[in-house]
Amino acid sequence: MADRAGPAKRVPLASRVYDELRRDLATGELAPTERLRAERLARRYGVSRTPVREALARLQADGLVQRHSDGLYLYRPRLNELDELYELRIVLESRGFQRTASSVHAPTPGHDLPTVRAELARWLRYRDAPPEPGPELVAADEQFHTELLRAAGNSALAEALTAMYLRVRPVRTMDMPTAERVAAMTAEHITIAEQVLSGDTEQALRTLTAHLDSSRAHVRVRAEQAIAFTKLGRAVRD
Repeated sequence: MADRAGPAKRVPLASRVYDELRRDLATGELAPTERLRAERLARRYGVSRTPVREALARLQADGLVQRHSDGLYLYRPRLNELDELYELRIVLESRGFQRTASSVHAPTPGHDLPTVRAELARWLRYRDAPPEPGPELVAADEQFHTELLRAAGNSALAEALTAMYLRVRPVRTMDMPTAERVAAMTAEHITIAEQVLSGDTEQALRTLTAHLDSSRAHVRVRAEQAIAFTKLGRAVRD
């Protein structure tokens, strides 16, 4: 029905499908290993295949969807690229701490403390009632780091971090951390926030760097498992 309405109607419809599909891929509503078939997605979003194909083309241009020999799939970074993205993440988040440090020649304001307090309060609640492993936990973790970086006073850094998350998230959403890992992540977030609030920026940066290195190690293991799974699936299909 949407296609018969004419070109003027197809553009906003394709944009809606693009937004919904992008959100579902990012939050894990669609499995990262699932082939993105236009027919199935058209039924999911209640549209014809034309706006779905347009949305998929946009996602492919964005680099969030990639074509394999048997169809389109959610982008998953290669191992060397994953390491590079995490290196970028460490640079971005570390810069947030560096720019809030005062110097004799150019004193700069510290973090926006109300924002840090709000994140601390949220993770103290999570300590008592942890979110379930999965997309909700990934989103909560990303929010902590993005808000902490935004609290350093440079929104462009936070936007760059958000863009980096879009590249890494397909692997992260496949990860199912244990209760012990969730508890460790929560405790580290709380410690980082408390150190920022106490003014111990140098120690907070050391804690943050160790936290990010641990996250990179876990995500790399998950990426290796995903690559092995993909190869096995292809071997079975062949």
